[in-house]
Amino acid sequence: MSAPHPALFLGHGSPMHALEPSRYAEAWSHLGRELPAPRAIVAVSAHWTTHGTAVTAQERPRTIHDFHGFPPALYEVQYPAPGDPALAARLARLLAPTPVQLDSGWGLDHGTWAVLRYMYPAADIPVVQLSLDGSASPHAHFALARRLAPLRDEGVLVLGSGNVVHNLRAMRPPGAPAWPWAERFDAAVRSAARADSPDRLIDYATLDETAALSVPTTEHYLPLLYVMALRRTGEAVSFPVEGLDLGSISMLCVQVGATAQAA
Repeated sequence: MSAPHPALFLGHGSPMHALEPSRYAEAWSHLGRELPAPRAIVAVSAHWTTHGTAVTAQERPRTIHDFHGFPPALYEVQYPAPGDPALAARLARLLAPTPVQLDSGWGLDHGTWAVLRYMYPAADIPVVQLSLDGSASPHAHFALARRLAPLRDEGVLVLGSGNVVHNLRAMRPPGAPAWPWAERFDAAVRSAARADSPDRLIDYATLDETAALSVPTTEHYLPLLYVMALRRTGEAVSFPVEGLDLGSISMLCVQVGATAQAA
């Protein structure tokens, strides 16, 4: 039996990473080359929060430019990956008894396409997005995510996209050092992930006293839980790329399963 497909959390950061060369974009490209090619991708992005749970179910999901005030070239980027209605229906069955809406109005937001355009630039792997229920607790999200475990044995990449530290009000100019509190919380997340301590990651407010500054709202943190929930006993956790951007945005990548060389 082949090994389960790795699961991956990526710190996606600013939408400008989709246009500008960076060591983070290089790391995403490296992952796409080095990891086993998935038959499909289930993406959980910080940028799709709903009432209840939904999954994109279109044959051709649109590219969503869900940001404002950026250069025109960014709005011209398209990521025309196919959808997978059959996989969307499979998710609805796996997540039962939680009701799952098969959605035809959303698409692929920048939390998904800004990283996938580096990992899989041909845009030929089917992608569905699973929403974040804005009314659910971190414990509920973790429990829901555990029901996705069979997908790893079916060659599906579960991809979480957010930032474990995400405080836009505390951003610094490019090249400025990271805030010490951001570095502390980022390190605490890495430590808990290495130690296989899911309870500490779920109850992230107890990880460090810097949690309130680092996670002022939960939507960028929650996608990490969808990846950590899929870790199996004794399975490796690695960090293909680390760093803090603009002082207060963690670009940490967390990989569960087969390792790729760090960038």
